[in-house]
Amino acid sequence: MLYAPEFDPVAIAIGPIKVHWYGLMYLVGFVGGWALGALRAGRPGSGWARHDVSDVLFYIALGVIAGGRLGYVLFYNPQHYVHNPLGVLAIWSGGMSFHGGLLGVIAAMWLYGRRSGRGFWPVADFIAPLVPVGLGAGRIGNFINHELWGRVTDVPWGMVFQGAEAGPAPRHPSQLYQAGLEGLVLFTALWMYSRRSRPAGRVSGLFLVLYGVFRFAIEFVREPDAHLGYLALGWVTMGQLLSLPMVLFGAWLLWRPRSTSAPA
Repeated sequence: MLYAPEFDPVAIAIGPIKVHWYGLMYLVGFVGGWALGALRAGRPGSGWARHDVSDVLFYIALGVIAGGRLGYVLFYNPQHYVHNPLGVLAIWSGGMSFHGGLLGVIAAMWLYGRRSGRGFWPVADFIAPLVPVGLGAGRIGNFINHELWGRVTDVPWGMVFQGAEAGPAPRHPSQLYQAGLEGLVLFTALWMYSRRSRPAGRVSGLFLVLYGVFRFAIEFVREPDAHLGYLALGWVTMGQLLSLPMVLFGAWLLWRPRSTSAPA
């Protein structure tokens, strides 16, 4: 049995200005995404320049923050925020939904693709390999905050999350599982796959399939949100329900005939 390290939720404090670890992980994700995007843009024939990467990531940042927060509010805890509407703005306290953030990013990419004349799928396929950096950093932020822990377990690496509502029993450090799968493994797969030119939508399809499968699997060891619990069959969670359409649509994008165009 291990004890999860305890961190001050505030990473940097300068007078009244406080930077929380959770917010810092978002910064790591965006800076890392920009650096990788600049590297991709430098490939021969990429059709992208560094200033293009900066422009699209500005749109992506807005989509992630707005979509992630609204997704959490609508998918996971709507009743709480009906009675506490100003709490919607308190993103530094945690509470972001990947699936909501994905919808926000889709809207941002569509808007950027339309305004830049690139179209949706070239933008989505360029951005997909950059996303795992932010996903991995976000899960590390969850671990630092002692939130979104796993279910009670007797595995040797089970962790006790002290000072949290998890209780004294060791639990799966599911945040670290997700950081490894959604961050490192997903990034490696997408980066390698996107090194060659692919039909429109294929890189995005691989992202959707792999993320959806990883998230669906991790939900078996991750504690479901207390106010939601299991939604069906005694084991199906909200995360699994939201991931299933991703896998199905991503599989269609990957294996559709080459003569079939990706939907605009």
